[in-house]
Formats: sequence, structure tokens, C-alpha cells
Amino acid sequence: MMGVLVVGTVTLDTVETPQKRVEDVLGGSGTYAAVAASFFGNPVRLIGVVGTDFPQEYTDFLQIRSIDLEGLTRVENGKTFRWGGKYAEDFNVRDTLFTELNVVTDFHPVLPDAYKETPYLFLANDPPQLQLSIIEQASNPKLVVCDTMDFWIHEEREALEKTIERVDILILNDSEAKLLTGESNLLNAARAILRKGPQRVIIKKGEHGAISITESSFFSAPAYPLTSVVDPTGAGDSFAGGFMGYLASVGDVSEGSIRKAMMYGTVVASFNIEDFSINRQKSVQFDEIEARYRELQDAMRF
Repeated sequence: MMGVLVVGTVTLDTVETPQKRVEDVLGGSGTYAAVAASFFGNPVRLIGVVGTDFPQEYTDFLQIRSIDLEGLTRVENGKTFRWGGKYAEDFNVRDTLFTELNVVTDFHPVLPDAYKETPYLFLANDPPQLQLSIIEQASNPKLVVCDTMDFWIHEEREALEKTIERVDILILNDSEAKLLTGESNLLNAARAILRKGPQRVIIKKGEHGAISITESSFFSAPAYPLTSVVDPTGAGDSFAGGFMGYLASVGDVSEGSIRKAMMYGTVVASFNIEDFSINRQKSVQFDEIEARYRELQDAMRF
């Protein structure tokens, strides 16, 4: 069994849906990914930064999940990254109400020595310069997976391109893949990204699942069918965290393991959207994850 190092944001979110509004709930790309990875029994280490306003109950929860927080920096008199979003009725449309980077602006993480040898490295959504600095500090990881977003494609494209050159797998959503490459067709977009350096591209398609493309393979993982969605915030990060957690648990990155990992990521993400923040993850048991995994297996058999 091998460890997962997650580098990403730890935030206080305000989320508004047609049904409800919550304020200052635990969020962030690093949080969702680390919690998702922790279901698979691996050591999970988290690199992030918070301010003194970050509630102790959230720190306690992450520790209860056996997430190593030596790499979580708390800035004295600093304010935690805050984000606000509002969803439309169908949840596919989300407006960002505000983004307050706060302590993230001047965050330049240094990997603790114990973290440098972690074999599975997930760079959740973060400034690309920060992601690259982590790659340079890590000691020959077995697998480097990176996520990004439209903001960095627009604002930090040069730095992002340098980071992409150094990763094994790039994860992004369909609109980001098109934006990064200028291609309207997802397969053409994926192949254009492969030419930039990664060996594999995984494109998230929301309620339509995710696809994986390499030079020689194509795989499509469906989303788990749900009759109600409460809050999709963090679903993509949960997918990636579950994906990394499974791969680390089996210690294998073959095509077969990658496909199973995508299915487990899809299942973990399905639980995430059943409540706000990480509330649903607090009660999920691994046998529930296995049950949904088997349901998807049956659904795809023909």
C-alpha cells in the first residue's frame, strides 16, 4: 500500500442552490481530493494553507479521516481562501459570486522531508507555478496527476504549459480541454494535449461521466445515476481523489487499473453531490462504495 500526496486549496465556501444557502463550509480542491483518497486505506498527506479563522472542527475532521496535516500551513492573522458560488436549477450552470484568495496569494509550500518520497502525487487545482514547484521538490514519484481550470488557462497559460510537460496525467473538464487547445472536438482536444507531454488525458464531463485518452486507448466511464443532486461542488476533485486513492491502494498504473480507478472515482463523486460540503462523506462506508461500483460494472456489461 502506497501513499498519496494531495496539493490543493483548503477553503471556506459559501454555496447557494435553488433549495438552500450555506456559508463558510469546508471546501477546496485539496480537501475534497484528500477526503476521497482516504477511503482506500492509504496514507494521505495534504499540502495547503489556511488562516487563523479556519475552524478547529474542520481540522479535527481531516485528522479523523487519518489525513496527515503536517503540510497544512496556518498563517497567523491570515484569512482563509473563500469562494462563493450559486447554482441554477439544473446544476450545470454555476456563477461564481466571489473569490478571495487571501493566504493563498503568498503561499510557497516547502515539502516536509517525509512527504518527498510519496509515490502518488495529485496536484489539485492551484496556481501552475505552485504545482511545478511541488513536482521539482518531489523525489521521483511513481505517478503525477494534475488538475487545472479555465482561470489558469486564461491568466497563466505559459506557466501551465510548463507544468503540463511534467505530468503523467492531466485531468480537466470538457470546456477547459477545448479552451486549452482551441479544438471543438474532445478527441482532437485530448490528442493535442497529449502532444504537450502527458501520457494520458482524462476529461470530466459532469453528469455524463469521464473519458480517458492515450495514444493507443480510449475509455469512457459513466456517471453514477442519481435521482437528486444537492450540491455538485467538489465532485471533480472527489473523482480525482478517489481515482488516486484506488491506484495507490493497488500499487499499479496499468490500463486495467486506470479504468477501475476511474469507476471508483465516479462512485466517490456520486456520494459527494448528495449533500453540501463533505457532509455526506462523513457517513459513507466503504461497502457502500463497493456496492455502487458493482452496480456500474453490471450496467456496463454487454
